[in-house]
Amino acid sequence: MALFGRKNDSATTPTVEADPALAALTGEYTIDPAHSTIGFTVRHAMVTNVRGSFTEHEGTLNLDGSNPAASTATIDVSIASVDTGMPDRDGHLRSADFFDAETFPKMSFRSTSAEQIDAETYRVTGDLTIKDVTRPLTIDLEFHGSATDVYGNERVGFEGSASILRSEWGLTWNAALETGGVMVSDKVKLNFDISAIKKAPEAA
Repeated sequence: MALFGRKNDSATTPTVEADPALAALTGEYTIDPAHSTIGFTVRHAMVTNVRGSFTEHEGTLNLDGSNPAASTATIDVSIASVDTGMPDRDGHLRSADFFDAETFPKMSFRSTSAEQIDAETYRVTGDLTIKDVTRPLTIDLEFHGSATDVYGNERVGFEGSASILRSEWGLTWNAALETGGVMVSDKVKLNFDISAIKKAPEAA
C-alpha cells in the first residue's frame, strides 16, 4: 500500500491490486510526537555508534486509500530539540559547526512520490531540507497497520529508515584521529517510527 506521494506516471508505477480495506484509511492524520520517534545513528571515532533523536516534531499524513499515489506526508523537526543523552554534544550539534540551529531552526521533509516494493514495504521519496540545502531523500517504510486506541483515536503506524551523507546537506565538520580516520562518519542513518492519529471530520 503506497500511501504517500504525488500521483505517479502510470507508465512507471507498478500495478498493485486494489485493497478495499484501504479505503477506510482515507483522511488526514496528525503525527503523535508522544508516540513517534525521529532519530539518527552515526559512527563515532570509527569504532562505535552514537544514537540521538529530535524530541520536538510535527507532521501530517494525508492518506487516500482509494488512490494511494495521491497521498502526501509532511514533517517538520525542531533542530534545537536534538538529544543524544549528552548536553555538551547536543550543544555542539546545535552550533554553527553542525546544524546552526539559531539560523536554521527547522529540518523538513515533503513527500513527492511513492511505490510499493512488496506486501508490507513502501518506498517514499521526497525533499529533505537541512539548513539551506534541499535534496531528495528516499525512505523505505514498513506499514504496521491501523488500530483504534483506548481513547477512541484511529491510528496508523509506519517504521522506516534511510541513509544519507551529511556533507551533501552542508554538515561537514570533522576532526582527524591520530590513529587515522575521522571523529564523525559522513554517513548517517535516519530512523522514523511514526504513529499518527486520524483527524475527526469537521461538524457540518
